Amino acid sequence: MMRRLRRNSGIRDLIAETKICLDDFVMPFFVVEGNNIIQEISSFPGIFRYSVDNLVKEIKRIWELGIKSVILFGVVDECNKDALGSYAIRDNNVVCKAIKLIKDKVPEVIVISDVCLCSYTSSGHCGIVDNGIVDNSKTVEILSKVALNYAKSGADIVAPSAMADFQVREIRKVLYENGFDNTLIMSYSAKYSSNFYGPFRDIANSSPKFGDRKTYQMDYRNIKQALVEVERDIQEGVDIVMVKPALAYLDVIREVKNTFNIPLAAYSVSGEYSMVKVASQCGILNEKETALEILMSIKRAGADIIISYWAKDLPGWI
Repeated sequence: MMRRLRRNSGIRDLIAETKICLDDFVMPFFVVEGNNIIQEISSFPGIFRYSVDNLVKEIKRIWELGIKSVILFGVVDECNKDALGSYAIRDNNVVCKAIKLIKDKVPEVIVISDVCLCSYTSSGHCGIVDNGIVDNSKTVEILSKVALNYAKSGADIVAPSAMADFQVREIRKVLYENGFDNTLIMSYSAKYSSNFYGPFRDIANSSPKFGDRKTYQMDYRNIKQALVEVERDIQEGVDIVMVKPALAYLDVIREVKNTFNIPLAAYSVSGEYSMVKVASQCGILNEKETALEILMSIKRAGADIIISYWAKDLPGWI
């Protein structure tokens, strides 16, 4: 029988079954056109839109503290949006500018670029809308061009998040054909249609203009479907799979980890962050302790990589 003893904190740390370290974490950033811009929005306290110049300064700061990986999301005005999301395939778009400057100023940082169209289409959907529905074939064609665009700019990893069928296969094919054999693909393999995305859509200006995303994002009642989606991405040549969101999907993370031998990422999304942040501001929760408990649960469930808006705070916490 295991004895329950009163232990001091040092002994508790020594025998803890699950531990996190800074290498586990990826910090998301939102980048906009312009100069000397740092913008916060009310639904997402502590998270900002940065112009490229300020983004590089912030990434250098967290790199020096031990956060070695970032994921980038572009944010554009309505005037830069169209039905095809064509801004995303411009070779001088704001994400490409950011990648190039980051790699020039902080070359060691691992740069992941989100590959989706929701911030760039006039519809606000993740793909090309034709007659009121997302056309998978047209979407995949554009997504592969976007991924190539980011690879040419210097991204270490491209991360398709549109949940389009065969997106990994086509992106892998295009990368190989253009000599980017070493650019990794991290797919949002099991991305659920979730209520936890609100602050992200506010800061990324990416809400759909009509309908919802339930036709291509997963039903949160399903877990077997997640395994099917992950297996398909593995067959198509993915390097890292992802479950998103994380906190309400710990069972999915565990099931994927138990089923497949492949690096597994989990995205602790904006709603998970903001609800704790606001509760802490109201004196209801202790942000640090609650955040660490959440992040530990994600690691305990089986995630190898954790994308989290708390990544920037972790150097001061652990």
